[in-house]
Amino acid sequence: MTDLTVILPFHDYPHYLKEALRSLKESQYSNFKVLLILDHPPVDITPVLEDFSELDLKVIQLEEKKGTAACRNAGIRACETNYLYFLDSDDYVLESTFSKLMENVQEQDLVYGTVRNTWNNKANFIEKIQKEEIDEEDQLEKEQARQEKIQSALDRFSQSDPQQIKALYHTLIKRSGFQKVTCLGNLYRTKFLVENDLYFEEDLRYFSDQIFLSRVLEKARTFLEAPDAWYVKRKHNDPIHEPSLDQEDSEDRFEERCRSVEIARNYLDQNGPVRYSLDRKLIRYYSKQMIRHIRRSKEEKWRTTYFERIQKTIADSAPQALDELSRSTKGLVLPLIEGDLKGVQRAIRWRFGKGKLASILKKKNKNTLYKLAYYHRYLKLPIKENVVLFETFMAKNYSDSPKYIYEALQKMAPGKYECVWAINGNHDIPYGAKCVKRFSFQYAYYLAVSKYLVFNVRQPLWYRKREGQVFLETWHGTPLKRLVFDQEEVTSASPKYKEQFYRQRQEWDYLVSANPFSSKTFRSCFLYEGKMLEYGYPRNDILYAPNIDQKAQMLKEKLGIPKDKKTILYAPTWRDDEHYGKGEYKFTLALDLQKMKTLLGKDYVLLLRTHHYIADKIDTTGLEGFAYNLSSYDDISEIYLITDICITDYSSVFFDFANLKRPILFYTYDIEKYKNQLRGFYIDMHTEVPGPLLYTSEEVIDAILHIDQIQKRYAKRYEEFYDRFCCFDDGHASENIVKEVFQ
Repeated sequence: MTDLTVILPFHDYPHYLKEALRSLKESQYSNFKVLLILDHPPVDITPVLEDFSELDLKVIQLEEKKGTAACRNAGIRACETNYLYFLDSDDYVLESTFSKLMENVQEQDLVYGTVRNTWNNKANFIEKIQKEEIDEEDQLEKEQARQEKIQSALDRFSQSDPQQIKALYHTLIKRSGFQKVTCLGNLYRTKFLVENDLYFEEDLRYFSDQIFLSRVLEKARTFLEAPDAWYVKRKHNDPIHEPSLDQEDSEDRFEERCRSVEIARNYLDQNGPVRYSLDRKLIRYYSKQMIRHIRRSKEEKWRTTYFERIQKTIADSAPQALDELSRSTKGLVLPLIEGDLKGVQRAIRWRFGKGKLASILKKKNKNTLYKLAYYHRYLKLPIKENVVLFETFMAKNYSDSPKYIYEALQKMAPGKYECVWAINGNHDIPYGAKCVKRFSFQYAYYLAVSKYLVFNVRQPLWYRKREGQVFLETWHGTPLKRLVFDQEEVTSASPKYKEQFYRQRQEWDYLVSANPFSSKTFRSCFLYEGKMLEYGYPRNDILYAPNIDQKAQMLKEKLGIPKDKKTILYAPTWRDDEHYGKGEYKFTLALDLQKMKTLLGKDYVLLLRTHHYIADKIDTTGLEGFAYNLSSYDDISEIYLITDICITDYSSVFFDFANLKRPILFYTYDIEKYKNQLRGFYIDMHTEVPGPLLYTSEEVIDAILHIDQIQKRYAKRYEEFYDRFCCFDDGHASENIVKEVFQ
């Protein structure tokens, strides 16, 4: 006999549904049914369901579109098994989840597992979990703190059944921490729900969970914890195209938040733990989140309509929930209850002012002071019409397209502009440009007052473009890897990448394109609607200079590279899922450099150049005279001039290097993972790139030894590639861009 029914509501985003169904298909526990409740989806999901015919799946279509709450209620009414489990269509479970929930179940009203949040699909989530190094001592301390919190809760209430209280608090504290109440991750006894009329409020879109779970906890008498039964709650990294309920911008959300608490209170004992927790949750929202809107929002509703609405709800909180507030929180709540907006604002200024001061004194937030100066002083200064601010790769070097635009500007309009470079460290910048350190007072000043800004990566998140400023975004390569809104999965260290990018790209007045393919792709992946400068990449102008052979010899001499040997450039990119933190990525060198030295060292030297994101330093000990690490050399375009063979993987360097029509090899040892799990590609690497795909060090070495045959084999494809991706480059991109942007 089947013991369990999984209730799965669905309205939109079939790729998420596919992931949810796949996780059910892979479950170790197979004795369950699936009720797929369709809330009038805008797309036909029949092709999706064809891949899961082995599941015991029944589809129910609602008569009219009514939302998630109605779908769940329909599932409860149609359930014929002893237990049921809610799964949202954008989430998933692990292979062992149902086994862990069901292994000790004995007619408990509620069996509760653990909810884990992620931005990633199941494959990337599992890989990330496996890489985590768990500090056992730290985990023990956290568990002890949690138990102390539970015991503190027990001491506050005197009811006849302490086990019930413990279970209630276990659930509320472990699962939500008074922040997020969800019905997900729990196993419910169907008869218990039906007999107690425990259904979802269908007229609520955002907070029906809160009322349902509050009622469940109030009525339930038998509990079981299954902490290893994981429910994975997946956040949406594209709130523009695919917002989750939590990301929807709706006027109804605030009203629902208050109303759901008021409705739930009707079912709860005023002196009980569930009521206490529910009231404390609303107070926490007010004192942690809403006060930020009261303080900064340009919308007056936060200080009028919303202020009055939450005042009424919080004023009716259980006495214990108000009595046990901290001194700081009381300072925010008491004037709210009295309707004293000015008193609340004074308390808010005190809280944030004290927090900033503490942060500055402890040096925990070194950005605080210059940001304050930027927002409160520099933005009030007039824009300087002749000032230009340049930045490349987050001020790491003097290179890329901004470098060549800067030098063209100085030659075409000498002395007309005050040029400022945001750059860290010592770099030789010609024409006497002023240098400022990134994230400093001077940097913030020039971000605010410069008429022109020329960047090759995104501007800082805290930058606010002023009316009258001109922002020229050069970007930094023809895209091979899918970018931003063309990515289904964001596995990098910035899961809010799409949301942030959407706002930042609105500040760009110009975007540079190297070819028609880039122009089309940038419109799609950036949702860019501004002016596209289709002149080629300024950084590639040097590749068309008349004296490149002379420049190459001079550079070899400068870098100490033997002039009698050919050069191999290895320029790999970063991997989205291997990182230390935001903008700092790990990299493990997969090429066997020692073997390359042994077999190639007589005729070749190897030049190493990693992506600017990569934080790891490559160890070339024992490879002296063969391997030269040029990762810290400013300008890779100059390195191309001394390169005879280029080896890369998924980096955009090969689009630029192709301008020289020299051999390119692709070392793609992890291509299946990169293509299917991490990024995906815009072109077919197997049939469109101008060189062979190689998977081992031995294959790379063999290709180099037979490079003449490789060139002949890929000659036709190379010509097609050149015509498609190098067609704008002619050596005059910088000049043309200066003419258009700076008039």
